[in-house]
Amino acid sequence: MALTRAFRETIYNRAQKDGAFRKALLTEAVNAYLGGDETTGKTVLRDVINATIGFEQLAADLRKPSKSLHRMLGPRGNPNTANFFAILQVLQKRVGVRLTVQAA
Repeated sequence: MALTRAFRETIYNRAQKDGAFRKALLTEAVNAYLGGDETTGKTVLRDVINATIGFEQLAADLRKPSKSLHRMLGPRGNPNTANFFAILQVLQKRVGVRLTVQAA
């Protein structure tokens, strides 16, 4: 199901105003992705990027083309481990959170 423009704008506006919401979005993206729901993880990760740093700035920080980042985080994209964790490293700094992994 595609998200509506109004929903995306709501996410963006809330993320701009609420640091805890930004942290929760990033945490949810990582939990979904690492939990095996890669589609949801990539979708929420795109929302985090759009609401915080933007793809152009992320591309500049990672020294990768923006188009490549869009593709790898798209519905059929498959970021390799190095790219995924490089994206997370930049986002953690931008969002102001340090994520850790714990065994369940």
